Order: sequence, then structure tokens, then C-alpha cells
Amino acid sequence: MPNDGLVTLTSTHDFATTLARLSAALDAKGIGVFARIDHAAGAASVGLALPPTTLLVFGNPAAGTPLMQAVQTSGIDLPLKALVWQDATGAVRLTYNDAAWIAARHGLGPETQKSVAALAQALDALARHATGA
Repeated sequence: MPNDGLVTLTSTHDFATTLARLSAALDAKGIGVFARIDHAAGAASVGLALPPTTLLVFGNPAAGTPLMQAVQTSGIDLPLKALVWQDATGAVRLTYNDAAWIAARHGLGPETQKSVAALAQALDALARHATGA
């Protein structure tokens, strides 16, 4: 399978706990949550079924702005996002965009390498904390 830029971890927790752990970790790190989108509730509002699926949109302007200053189109992938979802088998997963993939997608140069590495490390730590992986 080609690199689609997605990183997915399987959670050792149920859906609600995984989502709560991610939210709490973001809050503890002072990372703002700009939006919380409950896709399952949206589906239910039009009579459709969808397993629990919630997208958190989050970030820190101090971390993301240097990337947008370097290549403004990176703003399409910023702020960052994490999707907590339950698959058809009941497994709970957390998926996010790989920071290195975002950098490659937008042609971010070496001057952003430290920022991209910091984002990658933060995303990995947040995802592992949320999922217990």
C-alpha cells in the first residue's frame, strides 16, 4: 500500500476513554482544541448509522505558524487533526496525519525540519497516551 500519510494506532481502551484521554492530554499540554466533530451524531441526524467516530481539530499557533510562513498551503493540513473511531469489529483506533507526510506534501524545506520533528514527536506522544499503545 502506498504511503497515504496516515498513522493509525489501535487503542487498549474503549472509544469514550480513548477520546477523553486524548482531550485531557491536549488540555494538559496547553494545546487548544478548535473543533470537536462527532461524525456519528451527524450521521444519526440524517437517519444513517455510523460507529462512534469523532474528529478533534487542535493545535498551537506557535508550532504551526512557522510551517505556514514557509509554505502557506500547509495551512490546509493545519491545525492538526486526530480521528478516534470504532471499526466494524469493535476495535477502537486513533488516526492522524504524519507530520513528515505533511512536510513532504507541501515541500517544506530544511528550515522547518525542527518544527516538523517536534510536531511528529508530539503527535506520537499524544496518540500513544490516548490509546495506551
